[in-house]
Amino acid sequence: MFFFFKDDKNDDFEGTHTANDVARYIISKCTRENKAISNLQLQKILYYVQATFLIRQKRALFMDEVEAWQFGPVVRSVYREYCGYGAAAIYERKEPEEAFTAEEKAIIDEVVSDKLSKRPWDLVQETHAEGKPWDLVYQGGAGKMQVIPKEVIAEYECA
Repeated sequence: MFFFFKDDKNDDFEGTHTANDVARYIISKCTRENKAISNLQLQKILYYVQATFLIRQKRALFMDEVEAWQFGPVVRSVYREYCGYGAAAIYERKEPEEAFTAEEKAIIDEVVSDKLSKRPWDLVQETHAEGKPWDLVYQGGAGKMQVIPKEVIAEYECA
């Protein structure tokens, strides 16, 4: 599989945070607001947070890679951390190791508010849409557990 991208030297796709820190922030926020969040929802929200930063800010928020799993985009390290919850709600108050800026928090909060209002399987369906990054990489299972390049997320998620 080959992707060709525009050469844009202004894009910073390295990321400054870990996905686990972003997950801790999201889970703590949901816990404080007494809103349930499952591992499945968390994975999709992480994906959309990263996509939002890549598109709007022209930079990655977290350095971890997103992979194309059967039920959509997944950050492996975060999945491992919270998979023990199964489909149950995750309630924890572990604060991130690295602080987020007010601007970063505002964007994360916006995505969480939007995506948490949707049913988990609607989020799966949304990420599985034809022509979107997960679909381009997963390819009916041929790309299972392969990295969804940040450049692909930035280019195709806004399409």
